[in-house]
Amino acid sequence: MKREMNLIILIIIVLVLMVGAFYFYNDDKNKTSQDAPIRGLAKENNSSTITTLPIPEILEDQNPDEKIAEYDLIAQKSTSVFVNDVETETYGYNGNYLGPVIKAKKGEEITVNIKNALGDEETTVHWHGLEVPGDVDGGPHQVIQPNESLQTTFTINQPAATLWYHPHPLHKTGKQVYKGLAGLLLIEDEVSDKLPIPKDYGRNDFPLVIQDRQLNQNGKLIYDLDMMDVMHGKHGDTPLVNGANDALLEVPKGKVRLRLLNGSNARTNRLHLKDELPFWQIGSDGGFLEKPVKLQELVLGASERAEVIVDFSSYKEGERIELFDQNVRLMTFVVGEELDKETEIPEQLTTIKTIKPEEATKSREFVLQGMGHMVNINGKQMDIHRIDEEVNLDETEIWEVSNPNGRMAMEHPFHVHGVQFQILERNGEEPPENERGWKDTVLLMPGENVKLIATFKHKGTFMYHCHILEHEDAGMMGQFQVD
Repeated sequence: MKREMNLIILIIIVLVLMVGAFYFYNDDKNKTSQDAPIRGLAKENNSSTITTLPIPEILEDQNPDEKIAEYDLIAQKSTSVFVNDVETETYGYNGNYLGPVIKAKKGEEITVNIKNALGDEETTVHWHGLEVPGDVDGGPHQVIQPNESLQTTFTINQPAATLWYHPHPLHKTGKQVYKGLAGLLLIEDEVSDKLPIPKDYGRNDFPLVIQDRQLNQNGKLIYDLDMMDVMHGKHGDTPLVNGANDALLEVPKGKVRLRLLNGSNARTNRLHLKDELPFWQIGSDGGFLEKPVKLQELVLGASERAEVIVDFSSYKEGERIELFDQNVRLMTFVVGEELDKETEIPEQLTTIKTIKPEEATKSREFVLQGMGHMVNINGKQMDIHRIDEEVNLDETEIWEVSNPNGRMAMEHPFHVHGVQFQILERNGEEPPENERGWKDTVLLMPGENVKLIATFKHKGTFMYHCHILEHEDAGMMGQFQVD
């Protein structure tokens, strides 16, 4: 008996030491995941080959009718070169990595013919930020089996905005996005048409899809999850913009519009320009802000978007201005000639109808908690056969989302499908100016609490989840039904 007791005590001591070592190891290395290092990349590009930033092509509309658009989209396997002229397997839509831009007008009916050419993998295409019924949202219920196709049709009924599309299969989203499946959906309307802002795509209006990826010493793309990846999401050691590492983009001398997407699986971006050059944020996830907000740093959680205008008019032709994420150079702008057409940063961009708290008929609470494989919302992990919340069609609700503080706490970007919301409060106070527009994702740091308000205009089953994709895949996701 005594021997058995000694063995039990020994096992307990070993377990305590293992847990202590685990916390000690992670305390300095992962206090917050946005600080996870990108190694050896804040350096001068000494390569003899200069990489020009690729600009995604605009997908061709197959329907000549001005009010109806039809597109073909193929999710496929291919290869890409990121560094050292080494080919590595990647996924892409209609190409080897990322996908084309889909341009749409408010009021337009759109049909997308989606083919799954990924071999033996099922997939979906989720229209992130789009306000559509649940049966065309592209979540884990709209699975496209290997070598099969799906035709989806929806009508654009929301303001001009920079949205995006990506796969959303249950437990497999992280890998497919990491391999390259992502693209932009740009909506225009009467407001954007009339504004005197830069809008010449590819000349003074550029999309920047910002990602980080892990490459081995040979330049091969790696998606093998270790304990830290499961805990904090997959962080990479190589920054990419539009699929290119440390690229150059020639911009006109003058005002330039950048459509920014944090397309990383987990990393939070803290973006700034060389010499703290200021810029003006004109849009958030769901469209224009009412007025431009002057900034020197922009924080974007995974999946958040922002539109900004940078004024390069004070620079000489040939001068270079670098874009950084913290202390890591992402890319470099090279100033070119002026364009003939002048643009402005208007004092007023649009008018946003504020949803008043007294319009809400119900309040709900969502607590983001747990770690590793135990991440959850309100103590529950994703079950595709369970509806977690039931919402009445056309009603307004307040959702209070909290990220409790703790030793292993980290940030969580909280995303809601099928709706754009407004932020009422952040930590009991009015949100910062650049968070006062339409949003579909909100970043919560440890200890933070936000109140969101939204009107649910479309029927169906929708997801809410952490947009750190490894957390989503591990079960940090729930479902709500709108009827």
